[in-house]
Amino acid sequence: MASARRALKSGLQIPFIKRNPIKNLSTELSIPTHFRCPISLELMKDPVTAPTGITYDRQNIETWLKLGNQTCPVTNQALKNEDLIPNHSLRRMIQDWCVAHRSSGVERIPTPRIPVTPAQVSELLSEIASSSRHGDPRRCCELAAKITALGRESERNRLCIVSCGSGRILSNSFRELARGSAAVNSTTGVMEEILSALVGLFPLDSEAHGHVGAPESLESIVSILKTGDLAGKLNAALVLKELAASLDAEQINAVAETDGLIEALVKLVEKPVSPQTTKTSLVTTFYLVSSNESTAAKFVDMGLVSVLLEILVDWEKSMYEKALGVLDAVLDYRRGREMAYGHSLTVPVLVKKMFRVSDMATEFAVSALWKLGKNYKEEGGERAGEEGFLVQALEVGAFQKLLLLLQVGCSGTTKEKASELLKLLNGSRERVECTETADFKGLKRPF
Repeated sequence: MASARRALKSGLQIPFIKRNPIKNLSTELSIPTHFRCPISLELMKDPVTAPTGITYDRQNIETWLKLGNQTCPVTNQALKNEDLIPNHSLRRMIQDWCVAHRSSGVERIPTPRIPVTPAQVSELLSEIASSSRHGDPRRCCELAAKITALGRESERNRLCIVSCGSGRILSNSFRELARGSAAVNSTTGVMEEILSALVGLFPLDSEAHGHVGAPESLESIVSILKTGDLAGKLNAALVLKELAASLDAEQINAVAETDGLIEALVKLVEKPVSPQTTKTSLVTTFYLVSSNESTAAKFVDMGLVSVLLEILVDWEKSMYEKALGVLDAVLDYRRGREMAYGHSLTVPVLVKKMFRVSDMATEFAVSALWKLGKNYKEEGGERAGEEGFLVQALEVGAFQKLLLLLQVGCSGTTKEKASELLKLLNGSRERVECTETADFKGLKRPF
């Protein structure tokens, strides 16, 4: 028992607990023992008492139970989360003590909100389901907003909401409203509110995926991607990403067939409304492009290759990895490579991004160059001469960077691709003068 107590006090078994020292507390002032949590030994902010008679700070004891422990840390008696009772009297005493010692730098702990119960959540969900069936979007909007607010109050609330099957009911309500609305714009507000609530419940289960992946739901999501407010566009993109990440290739292809979806995603990447929305749209695009050649061709025809290359030249560094991943996926297909061969930025941008971004970005850049290099003579040689691609790559320093990459080390697959590229480039080295890849000013952009 003593060793267990020492482990508890050291925090070794509670890795998620954050220490909360009292700011500017005088060294002469000591916290009363019964105000301290037995787990963290810090001042309790939300004291709860177990049936064993021991009082803990709610966050600490819930973290303890979440880690798989099923006993009271002090008494070792059986304990469940629902057995914990808020100790309002002790919390008020702690607040009074904080106020009395304010001059010593003690801040008054806030009064915690009462956690939501499964019964309360079930009642809300029942009313949402009823409102959506009867075509009452205003009431649905109010209830969805309430669920979102409750979930944001605490992780405990969010888990409680998830455990009640909220994802399935909310996604079905979204589908019901989408199906019953003659004019999508008339329910845009409630649809955006439901999407906001769904985002807080990730990951969704297969039933919820079925609801948001239904044709009528997807049409509403595309409408929000195009005309929603900033938060609405982000939440629509997040739900779409969650859906794309969970489906197989055939199901993703069906999603991609939704009228206007590809156009909406490309536009969000080309004309960003927020960095997070752009990143989310890039990830969703990656899933869609990777699933099918015809889907990838549609993205390419929407100008995706040019948009990606512009990101890699002008945008912030945090976008590079995702943009390179999508570009590499597009180059799996002939249509994507054809567009890349015809763009003057393709080779210099890829060579430049081989270093100083991340290991994953390096893998994507090398992979993209490898796909272009091994297919060029067959697919692009007639356009610009048999060695056009090789000459351009050598001129912007590809050979030297690939050699350096092999010296510093890389993954096995990347190493193989880099070696193959070096063999392709080696035959033209003597006829090419290397230039600095950082200077793109002399390159014409196709617009």
